[in-house]
Amino acid sequence: MSKKLQFFLLTTSILILGFVLTGSLGVHASNNNDDSYTHMQVYSEVLYHVHAEYVEEPNMNLVTSGALHGMLESLDANSSYLSPSEYKAFKENKPTGKADIGATVSKRFGYAAVVSVIPGGPADKAGISSGDILETIGNQITHDMSLAAIKNSLAGAVGSRLECSVIRTRRVEPQKIMIVREEVKPPAIQTQTLADNVGYIKAVVLAKGKAAEIENKIRDLEKAGAKKLVFDLRNTSDGDQEEGVAIANLFLDHGLIAYVQGQKFTKITYNADPQKKITDLPLVVLVNHGTAGAAEIVAAAVLDNKRGDVLGDKTFGDGSVQKLIEVPDGSALILSIAKYYTPEGKVIQDTGITPNIVVASANDLGVSDDDGGASDEEPQKTAPASDDQLNRALQVLKARGQKT
Repeated sequence: MSKKLQFFLLTTSILILGFVLTGSLGVHASNNNDDSYTHMQVYSEVLYHVHAEYVEEPNMNLVTSGALHGMLESLDANSSYLSPSEYKAFKENKPTGKADIGATVSKRFGYAAVVSVIPGGPADKAGISSGDILETIGNQITHDMSLAAIKNSLAGAVGSRLECSVIRTRRVEPQKIMIVREEVKPPAIQTQTLADNVGYIKAVVLAKGKAAEIENKIRDLEKAGAKKLVFDLRNTSDGDQEEGVAIANLFLDHGLIAYVQGQKFTKITYNADPQKKITDLPLVVLVNHGTAGAAEIVAAAVLDNKRGDVLGDKTFGDGSVQKLIEVPDGSALILSIAKYYTPEGKVIQDTGITPNIVVASANDLGVSDDDGGASDEEPQKTAPASDDQLNRALQVLKARGQKT
């Protein structure tokens, strides 16, 4: 096969993929199609010059794969292109029971960023904290990996070891950290009764079934005499968005909780069901930079419906629906097809949730003072004596009680 024919087939395949993407994204107006054709022509022209005039004969498979990775990542952090080998590994790692490092990661600044870690999990034991940047995972630079590939590489067999290069704010050089994978189970909901009959609830993961568990915990706190509530969603990033809707409904008897929509995605509206509300107690929700996904839905619903106060730092910003699209060459696309919106119409993934009471905390900066290796400090502290955000929440609830 001649080089000209090879190049023709390559550019034709890319153009076809571009049209697939255009259709998947719901571009249907004539002017948008014209723009798409123009972009494809530009890409084809650039590809031609790379192939014909680069200083040496390029590896066009790598060039094309890199271009497709960049195309998908330019959309949002959750959209990914998986090459045939990456998609094969992705499918092989799908079965449940696989171990991982107990951390939620996303793409920020082009690299893998730790949103939050599970207390007592492998990442926590190794000293990984919210805000850390994973520069490398194994021998791979995360800048060159899709989010799906990053998550895939963090999973593995129970007891297997994974070396990561971690960048922190207060360290000039990346730090090598070894993590031993474990099968991480979602922690139970923690509760306690604080001063002035304030019930405290801490949820780390909002997986399926957590709404019912939280409901029972709230009822138990009220039976024990709780007159006010603090719901701690700091560093709560793992979970199911619809579970977040169900949790928000525990506090609301009316109003919009959230809605989901996309160009070709039928809009879904989540309104509060009055029969599912279980409490009228004054409420403060604690959030920080490690609050994401389902937890952000809860915070936004409470804030926008003026059901209570949201206190802490601006949240991470993550809330979308993905679709897996297989490509005939064995590769695949993971494409965001819809996003979650707050009751006031803000896109959670784009803006995050800004508390109505902003209280910064040193723990939210995601930095570490350790000299290397695993940290001896627990990354998440909730002791009332040293927790500025929790102390402020108690003050807010006390002041509210005095007004009533």
